[in-house]
Order: sequence, then C-alpha cells, then structure tokens
Amino acid sequence: MQAVKLPVDEALKKQIGRVGVLFGGLSAEREISLQSGAAVIAALVEAGIEHVAIDMGHNIIADIQAAKIDRAFLILHGPGGEDGRIQALLEFLNIPYTGSDVQSSALAMDKLRTKQLWRGVDINGKQGLPTPEFAVLNGNSNFAQVLAHLGGDVMVKPANEGSSIGMSRVNTAADLEAAFNKAAQYQGSVLVERLIVGGEYTVAILDGEALPPIKLETDHSFYDFNAKYIAEDTRYLCPCGLSAEKEQELKNLALNAFRTVGCRGWGRVDVMADQQQNFYLLEVNTAPGMTSHSLVPMAAKAVGLSFTELVLTILRASVKDKA
Repeated sequence: MQAVKLPVDEALKKQIGRVGVLFGGLSAEREISLQSGAAVIAALVEAGIEHVAIDMGHNIIADIQAAKIDRAFLILHGPGGEDGRIQALLEFLNIPYTGSDVQSSALAMDKLRTKQLWRGVDINGKQGLPTPEFAVLNGNSNFAQVLAHLGGDVMVKPANEGSSIGMSRVNTAADLEAAFNKAAQYQGSVLVERLIVGGEYTVAILDGEALPPIKLETDHSFYDFNAKYIAEDTRYLCPCGLSAEKEQELKNLALNAFRTVGCRGWGRVDVMADQQQNFYLLEVNTAPGMTSHSLVPMAAKAVGLSFTELVLTILRASVKDKA
C-alpha cells in the first residue's frame, strides 16, 4: 500500500490536480453521502488540495463540465453513484476517478449478481467463495416454503440498495411477505438470505491491501441503518478479537471477494461468521461511508493513517489506476 502522509509534496498535488468531490445525489442514501462528502472536503482543505464540491442533481453532465476538474473523488452512495452509471459518464468525459470501474461498480451494487459470481469463481482450484444460501422473491413466491428452505430465520434486502435500507430480519411467512413488500419499493430484485448467527465483521480494502478487520456489535436485531449512522451504542472492535490465523483467513477472503468482482482502489467487504467461525460473504461496498460513524476511517486509523491521509491515499490510487 502506498499510503500518503502529510504534508503533501507538490509533485503529488500536481498529479492529482483539481478534484471534484461528487457527493449528495438522488438516491435513498443522499443524506449519508452529504455527510461523507463534507468530511472528504474538510480533508482536502487540510491537505491543501485544489477542489470543488459538486452535489449531484439532475444536471450532472453540465455540473461536471462547468467545474473543470482534473479528477473526481466519488463519494456518492447507492444507485446512480455506486452502480457504474457515474463511472461510465466520467469515462466518457475522460476524467479519472476514485474507486472501482464501470463493470465492477455495477456488479458490486447488485448483491444478487455478486453472490452468483462468488459462487461460480475458482480460487486456487477451489470452487466458489462462501456466501449464505439465498433465494429471489417476487409477488408469487411461496413465502412459507422459501422460509423453510432457508432455515426459518432470514434476512430480506433490496439487491441494489446499501446502508441496510429496506432490510428486515424475519422468521415467519407473514413477516417474510411484509418484508418483501417493503424491499420491493426499491429498484432491482428482492433477495432473501439464510441468517448467519454469529460475529459480524467488515474488512476495508485500500490500494490492494486488506486493513485490520473490525467486529461490529449492536443491541439491535441486526446492524441496521440506525445502528450504522445514528445510534451511539454500536460497538466497533479493532483488534477484532480473532486469532491471528483466523484474522488472516478473513483478510484473504475479503481480498479474494474484492478482486473477484474486479474492484480496485478502495472499498469494504462485509462478512458474517457462524458459531463455528466459518466466514460468509455478504457484500462489497465500492464507495463506503466516510462519516463520523464510518468503518473505513476506523480501519485506516488502526494502521496509523489519519482521515486526511486516507483520503489522499484513495486519490493517489486513482492516479495509479489511470496510469
């Protein structure tokens, strides 16, 4: 990992150029993106990097062109920002950007396609990466049958949303149908997964390396939107409490999951462990939150990177990706 430390040398400033911080947007995760963008902007001010804030609305092409930027820092969350569309636009405009490319962003945003890819990949002669059993729901699903097939306790989620938006944990057929109707309000498929009972972990990826895993603990029924962004009683453990061997296994799994989807630059892989400490992949986030409650900055801090140095390292990776 080529971590960038303060102060920033003039050669790197010249390479980075004028940065457009693309944030806000029109997705259900707009408010979180506004918070993330404000934090990134504050970091660029501290580092002395020329920048402009661009709140993505309905006139994104005109707004980006008018800003006359050399590079984009993408901190848009959810559809429109993490699904390959803004990445494709920036490619068309020949503007380098942070994070994953068009194809990997589109894949990672779709939890269903990501799981199918993980199940089919060959890693060193071993077929598939571990991810919970799942099904796709529709209005004609036999909810009782699906529930029984997946073990009776499940998570329901929109396949194309993040930040736990539209998610529910249920254990009855009636509640499963209600959870489907809730998730179906959002675009894309509705996914139901077998519930993995055990520890919840997240692994940040930065410039090709896995940072120290963080264990998440909450008194909520699961790590929901409130636990992620509002509650003050969510517990973040780093070191995560795993043995050195299991921690390395988790980091290797996260890197394989990230690379299988084709992701680059930075991101975060979310994982559950069952009570026998078997790991199961949940999803990849290609533009994770950068708020006061966010996980990537916590992991970066564990390896001695300040928030500003994390932002600069993400930008430096985008220079390498375009080279």
